Amino acid sequence: MVLRLSTLFLRTLREDPVDAEVASHKLLVRAGYIRRAAPGIYTWLPLGLRVLNKVEAIVREEMNAIGGQEVHFPALLPKEPYEATNRWTEYGEGIFRLKDRKGADYLLAPTHEEMFTLLVKDLYNSYKDLPAYLYQIQNKYRDEARPRAGLLRGREFIMKDSYSFDVDDAGLDTAYAKHREAYLRIFARLGLEVLPVLATAGAMGGSRSEEFLHPTDIGEDTFVRSAGGYVANVEAVTTVVPEDIDPAGLPPFEVRDTPDTPTIDTLVEAANRLAPRASGAWTAADTLKNVVLAALLPTGERHLVVIGLPGDRAVDLKRVEANIGAHLPVGGEIGIEAASEEDLRRHPGLVKGYIGPALGTERAVLGAEGSTGITYLVDPRVVSGTSWITGANEHGKHVFGLVAGRDFGWDGTIECVEVREGDPAPDGSGPLETARGIEMGHIFQLGRKYAAALDLKVLDQNGKLVTVTMGSYGIGVTRAVAALAESNHDDRGLVWPRNVAPADVHLMVTGKQAELFAEAERIAAELEARGVEVIFDDRPKVSAGVKFGDAELIGVPTIAVVGRGLADGVVEVKDRASGTAENVPVADVVEYLVSAVRG
Repeated sequence: MVLRLSTLFLRTLREDPVDAEVASHKLLVRAGYIRRAAPGIYTWLPLGLRVLNKVEAIVREEMNAIGGQEVHFPALLPKEPYEATNRWTEYGEGIFRLKDRKGADYLLAPTHEEMFTLLVKDLYNSYKDLPAYLYQIQNKYRDEARPRAGLLRGREFIMKDSYSFDVDDAGLDTAYAKHREAYLRIFARLGLEVLPVLATAGAMGGSRSEEFLHPTDIGEDTFVRSAGGYVANVEAVTTVVPEDIDPAGLPPFEVRDTPDTPTIDTLVEAANRLAPRASGAWTAADTLKNVVLAALLPTGERHLVVIGLPGDRAVDLKRVEANIGAHLPVGGEIGIEAASEEDLRRHPGLVKGYIGPALGTERAVLGAEGSTGITYLVDPRVVSGTSWITGANEHGKHVFGLVAGRDFGWDGTIECVEVREGDPAPDGSGPLETARGIEMGHIFQLGRKYAAALDLKVLDQNGKLVTVTMGSYGIGVTRAVAALAESNHDDRGLVWPRNVAPADVHLMVTGKQAELFAEAERIAAELEARGVEVIFDDRPKVSAGVKFGDAELIGVPTIAVVGRGLADGVVEVKDRASGTAENVPVADVVEYLVSAVRG
């Protein structure tokens, strides 16, 4: 059916919405694709749904091609399955919870691992039933504290989530590889540049994990890459760890008075004044900075973590969040923030500005008195035999020559510092450079975490019950629409790739003569009969300038103009992306447009 602008449910806007920060948000609202219903929640209008449906169709085709079977779960889910996996607690404030009239607890699904697992448990019991690849395209809900950037970070969004079920790890490897290749095909068909990058599994659990990032300056994810081909999310980057050093021959440590030196800069200045060394000036890299953080556990408890790192480095809280779970095995997502003054008051052994590790290697708890229950972790660069200037846990005092492994110990090593431009890639492929991107997809080898929690087992070839192993694979469908808009626009409006555009041809009449409208009607009807999707601007009392402005804002890839050229027997055809135009004989225009659409 031809979409006629005279009746289409559409109002374009000339000004950007006041709450819009990024181009995709501005243009999708201005061009009449979406409308804001509440913070982070959007209504899809007819043009927006056409684009969304085309993105979904590509996802479905590629999922079906690897043997995926589509199901559809409710968005309103009972509490009990999420209690069984502990995620009812682990999600904290990140989910929408509600009660029914009888007082039973429910949630709006942020993701559906539990429901997929229980469905397979209900229907399958033998290795002969596996592998199984199930997927859905469904609305998800997360109570984002700060929804932003339109569709890129909302409270309600559409996601394709799929799950593989296999009897063994070899099957999981196969499923993972199939989904990875399917994702690459999906993004290639969408015309959306993505990079598969190494990632951490986080609260999802499991072993192998990769994100598919769309490189863009507005992205919230930072990733790194090397000239030799290493690519990873910063949370997943591992440090090139120095070799241990033999401490034999190193002098004993010495506590020195260092008044008024609560910062690294003041400490370095004092060190060079009070204890100059022949081998060169002290620098921040010679100091051991100890940063106090509060881990926000799913139980609501605040647990203090102190991280020791070279003084020339800074802590990256996202990296700490991604890696802290291995050291605080409480299950679920653990938030991280800087310790408050109240946190420090509860632990008088933490002397602000002069914090250092406890002496002795038997226990790594900081401070002398009143600081038990603190976890002390160090950056991987703090290896045995390295010598440091660090706090003495007394006001105005620092320890010089404190040797790791000889004079102090730690509870664990954590990847926690900001990754710098020029840091070496962990695979030896050269120095790293940083970039930003939007996460478009994420795939995980979940393993047996959810199957074990929900008792999903099948009989293997020997008649023995074994726990099924799972993979999880997500694509942000609404986010893909936003990313496409973000990467396909100019200063006049959207410029959609043809395979996701709301129509193939934007046909307009510029002028008021009846013969112009009659000819445009003929062209529209013949294009529709040939399977070409047409938006027809048939508004009789709208100026040519407004029509051109709307056409460029809406962003259909081909614009056909029936106007004054008709007197000379031609129709103007414009390419939206390049801006080039050609006068095509009216007798040939339908065939010309069909050829343009079908390539």
